[in-house]
Formats: sequence, structure tokens, C-alpha cells
Amino acid sequence: MKAIVTGGAGFIGSHLVDALIDRGDKVWVIDNFSTGKRENVNPRAKLIEFDIQHVNVESIFESYRNIDFIFHLAALPRVQYSIDHPVETNAVNITGTLNVIAIAVFLNAKRLIYSSSSSIYGNQPVLPLKEDMPANPLSPYALQKYTAERYCQMLLCRPDRPNRLSSAVSLRYFNVYGPRQSDKGSYPSAIATFIRYKKAGYTSFIYGGEQTRDFTWVGDVVKANILAAESDKVGNGEVINIGGGTSYSINQLSEMIGGRYIHEPARAGEPLHTLADISKAKNLLGWEPAVTLEDGIAELKKLNGLI
Repeated sequence: MKAIVTGGAGFIGSHLVDALIDRGDKVWVIDNFSTGKRENVNPRAKLIEFDIQHVNVESIFESYRNIDFIFHLAALPRVQYSIDHPVETNAVNITGTLNVIAIAVFLNAKRLIYSSSSSIYGNQPVLPLKEDMPANPLSPYALQKYTAERYCQMLLCRPDRPNRLSSAVSLRYFNVYGPRQSDKGSYPSAIATFIRYKKAGYTSFIYGGEQTRDFTWVGDVVKANILAAESDKVGNGEVINIGGGTSYSINQLSEMIGGRYIHEPARAGEPLHTLADISKAKNLLGWEPAVTLEDGIAELKKLNGLI
């Protein structure tokens, strides 16, 4: 396989790059290092450094015609950041995705695998969350992810229209966690922050606490991406949940990690509960999670010298 991974210096993207290279695949990493880290880039990958907001497709990608798959993970994540910076996140998450679609079309890539988000569901009357539920985005980030999904579906190949994707599939991630996840900045993830504060002996803040989340180990997400690229059952714009299939409250999560906590009111723009129905992933990709939250937290605590 020859693959491009946008956001390949980021948390999830760098793990995907490592897995592809370990398989013997050739990988090109696209990243502008706005959130990704240079130390995350696998030395056996080829780095293309630029911003997906500003792409001159023909001049940059003329020599990359034999690419098989494009994994699009580059984004400005975080619900709260998008609420504070809607224009900036729109430029990356929507315009940037359109540019990546243009790259895939120009290179005649076999398939685009788009990294989407469970935040699209917002609050729903029933759980678990299924892909055919109506979208209910509660933040600019969720709306941007949903819009990008729709572009991937809308711009699929049609005999009467040129300049379309050959194949696309969108994976809706549920609260991905694991090594390399950022614990810095104004909007860090809960697990990475709790681990860092526990290690340093600091007190963490819990915003709300009773809201529940479906957490997914990064290695399981990587496997889902590779299966989505190679499966002959997808490619027509399908949207597929990638989640752990079990939900935990933030209070339960904090108890697993340990440490000291102060509770604050829940933040706006975030759903109360998430829980993935993963039957579609099982049926179309042959995928299901292998790492439970308990085992994943134990591994992170071990890596950080907490056990």
C-alpha cells in the first residue's frame, strides 16, 4: 500500500503511520505542525510539510500519482476550541477537507478514509447512537465534521460528473485516548489531563462529572482505519461508528485514574451521553475494540510510572 496520512504528526495520525510502516507500506505524512509534533513523525515516512487550508494541488502533488489511499486525520479538534474560534476551525475542518478531497481526486486515489466525530450526534433521545440517527451538532466542530462527511458523500464518483472521488468512507470516532495524546493547551483531553495532574500531584477540574462517554483506545482506531481502506464492503460514502461500545461517567474515569479533583459546572456545547452502536463496524469492517477502558487506563498509568 502507498498512503498519504494528513495529520500524520498528530496523536491518532502518528499511530496510524507507525502501523502502516510496520506492515511494510510506504507512507507520506502531511502536517503543518500546528498541533502535531515533529517527534511523532516516523523517520521512515516521507514528510510533506504544508497547511491543508492552502493547497496548490497540481504543483505540489504532480509526482505522487501512485498513491493508493488517503487517510484524512488533519483537523483542529476540540468542541470548546471551535466555540471560541469558529472561523479558524471552519477553515481547517471544512475548507481543508475540500482541499484533501481535491488531492484525492487529482491523484486518483483508490479511497479516502475520513476521520469524523461522534460529536455529530449531539444529544439524542435514546442510546446507543446509531449511524442513521439525525445529526444534532451542538458546536461548530460537530457541524464542521458533519459537513465534511456530507462532502465526502456528495463528491463521490458519478458517470455524468467529472472531478469526483473514486471511493470514500467516514469513521465516527468516540473519545479516542492513548499515548501521545496532548495534555497541554487550553482545551486538553480529560484522560491526558487527569494522568498528568495525577503524576504531578496537582488537583484536576471535572466539568460536570455525571456525563458519560464511550472511550476508544487509539490502537483500535488505527485498526479500524486500515480495515476501512482494505474492505470491499465499503467505499460508497458509508458512515461508521468506531467506539468502545461501553460508556463511563467522567467521575468513574477519575476514580480509575486516581488523584484529587474539584468539580465545576458542565461546559456548553457537549452532549450529555455518548455510547456507540458498533454493529455496522462489525458487519462491514470485521472490526471490534480489543482494549477495554480499564486496560487502557492501566497501560497509560504504567507508561507514566503511576503503577
